[in-house]
Amino acid sequence: MNQRVLTGITTTGTPHLGNYVGAIRPAIAASREPGVESFFFLADYHALIKCDDPARIARSRLEIAATWLAAGLDTGRVTFYAQSDIPEITELNWLLTCVTAKGQMNRAHAYKASVDANEAKGVEPDDGVTMGLFCYPILMAADILMFNAHRVPVGRDQVQHIEMARDVAQRFNHQFGAGRELFVLPEAEIEESVATLPGLDGRKMSKSYDNTVPLFEGGAKGLRDAIARVVTDSRLPGEPKDPDSAHLVTLHDAFADAATREVFRRDLVAGLGWGDAKQRVVDLIEAHVGPMRAAYAELMAHPERIEAVLQAGAAKARQTATPFIQELRQAVGLRAMVAVAQPNAKAATEKVALPLIKQYREADGLFYFKLTDAHQHLLLQSTGLADGREAGHWVKRLKTEGDAALAEAPVSRADGVSAEAVSAALAALVEATRVAEAEKPTKAAQP
Repeated sequence: MNQRVLTGITTTGTPHLGNYVGAIRPAIAASREPGVESFFFLADYHALIKCDDPARIARSRLEIAATWLAAGLDTGRVTFYAQSDIPEITELNWLLTCVTAKGQMNRAHAYKASVDANEAKGVEPDDGVTMGLFCYPILMAADILMFNAHRVPVGRDQVQHIEMARDVAQRFNHQFGAGRELFVLPEAEIEESVATLPGLDGRKMSKSYDNTVPLFEGGAKGLRDAIARVVTDSRLPGEPKDPDSAHLVTLHDAFADAATREVFRRDLVAGLGWGDAKQRVVDLIEAHVGPMRAAYAELMAHPERIEAVLQAGAAKARQTATPFIQELRQAVGLRAMVAVAQPNAKAATEKVALPLIKQYREADGLFYFKLTDAHQHLLLQSTGLADGREAGHWVKRLKTEGDAALAEAPVSRADGVSAEAVSAALAALVEATRVAEAEKPTKAAQP
């Protein structure tokens, strides 16, 4: 079974080295593993929580998409899309909101940090807190659960959100699954050595701290100037340095192999000057990042190419999302309203006309099946199948799953038949099948 890996970056700024090391690079590496199905996205709905500048969000979407592509993302192998192009995610967000406890959201780190900051300023605890910020973890859960991701590469500060997604998924499964596991329980995946890259001042690299190292912006000079500002201690050249307490070493190790790391640490202990050490870090990072910079510049000059890639990715993503949201609608009771047999005397003696799926074999030796409405008008016709068991398999799936199976079934609509008519007929069959299954134990118990 393939493992699904999913990750995204919020589109509120220009990508920096921390974004690349903490999210983009490990995600691209994971996408190349055998048996992995990867989903990567621009978290542009999340951006609206943090930013109310449309121009900044538009620019960031472009820059982040170009960064992923320049960094080597193979869009033929993965599903790459903008969150805002998948309407099923926001619908799922609401379904999950309806089973998520407010108390759980009260414990979210981002919300608690805002409350603590307000209390320190002596203002109302919820001053400036929007429902977007408060419910941020639910939207993140929808991102993950929409595609039933098994693994989610994140920084350590995001682990709580994965745990919340698991809790919400378990609650939904228990409440609406009827014995089925509708949602996979995701696992956080962290690169322990570089999960959180330090910025120029030693704190977590973040745009909010203004301590980032640019990935592409400013070219090689921008990288060199940023590394020159990394805070170090006052020890002079020739004096032993402590590699374990130097933030510069963490930046170095994020791009170095084991042997290079060992040499760098040994030389610092032997008295390597901070200026020379910083130049080594610049050279190391530039060797890794430099070749990607030209590809990035070319993409930024042709945004229409990026948009075409994202639209193709959205179409691919919706092949999974659309039938799944239909299945979830069925699970919570948002079903097509159709006539079903009622438990009364009249219903016991009268047969309710329902759509029908019929399996049959033609003179060509192949097996077929077709869906007709209650008036025997053709709605769906299958292709010919060599194995009667395969035809029976699809008949069973359409009767029990309805629209959720339709996207994969080897069928086509009859001329002039709308998708809505097919959906209504399948919904009627699913409901009738469910009622029949529910009545089986009762009938078996009768003498």
